[in-house]
Amino acid sequence: MTSKKITVFHNGDELSARTYDTLKQQLTQHGYIVSGEYSPETDLIVCIGGDGAFLKAIHACDFPPCPIAGINTGHLGFFQDVLPDDIDRFIQQYESGEYNLQRLNTVRAIIETEDGETFEHIGLNEITIKGRHSYSVHLFISIGDKPIEKFSGDGLIVATSAGSTAYNYSVGGSIADPRLNLLQVTPIAPMNTTAYRSFTSSILLPADLSLGVVPEQRENQINIMNDGIESSYTNVKSIEVRVSDTSVSLIRLKGYDFWSKVKDKFL
Repeated sequence: MTSKKITVFHNGDELSARTYDTLKQQLTQHGYIVSGEYSPETDLIVCIGGDGAFLKAIHACDFPPCPIAGINTGHLGFFQDVLPDDIDRFIQQYESGEYNLQRLNTVRAIIETEDGETFEHIGLNEITIKGRHSYSVHLFISIGDKPIEKFSGDGLIVATSAGSTAYNYSVGGSIADPRLNLLQVTPIAPMNTTAYRSFTSSILLPADLSLGVVPEQRENQINIMNDGIESSYTNVKSIEVRVSDTSVSLIRLKGYDFWSKVKDKFL
């Protein structure tokens, strides 16, 4: 067998470290080259930990083109499909090709400031738009260049289908099958009074429509979080959020079913 390079990340806790040692030993015995550093020659990335560790690895590798597998030593583990006791089965199914590649779409935010600078952020789970900490934010919202509402509240989450079970779900958003290519716009603590009229439930957008956001007071601070990574801006002229061309390919072993996992994790 031609040697293949496998990059393995783990979150550093005791169980993950033990799992890493076991995985590295078994992969080496099967003729693979195991490294803790990602490179363009990497054939497979394995992430050991929870969903947070998985997201950290994805961003550290800048949304790599090679497949990614997850070994769950955390809690929810929606991205992590393999348990530590199933390493033998994982290696066997990987070598025999008994798996599917689940393509996960990402979401991109493009921020333009008053002085003409532009910044981009990509999220696998979501893009979150908030104001200065502990302050509400007032935003003019458009969909496909059509004005929709003036939002007032703590902020907005724009989630992918894969991210629908994360922050989006915790604030009342809907669970979406990850095979659906859409964006879900979910308000965080929206105001709905005689002075402010905001949507109080999620909005689902098809992949070809973008969300436009213009802060009411452009001198105020706007915080953008992509998968929890926070960036702050002032004098924001506009924000465009849309489905990104970037995607990641997640290995799903034989027998994987999204809705069975939802039942196991939430019910």
